[in-house]
Amino acid sequence: MSDTSPGPDEVRHVARLARVAISDEEAEQFAGQFADILGYFETLDEVPEVERDVDLVNVMRDDEVRDSLEQEKALSNTSESEEGYFKGPNVS
Repeated sequence: MSDTSPGPDEVRHVARLARVAISDEEAEQFAGQFADILGYFETLDEVPEVERDVDLVNVMRDDEVRDSLEQEKALSNTSESEEGYFKGPNVS
């Protein structure tokens, strides 16, 4: 349990600032949960740092220019087109 974890009074204060109604039982419960969470973070501080060079590898393929649909063929299935582009509904 963390020594700096908020107690029920702090939990009630934050809840009041957030305009969230909580009972005394919930304030006690949340204070315990905050203490547990902060305890987990303190455990992470105990993990030794590991220094290593990171070898990053690009797993994506290279971009390649390839043939695609011709404009007329791409527009052949649309119900509406205008000046060589798909025409969609107005968005406001």
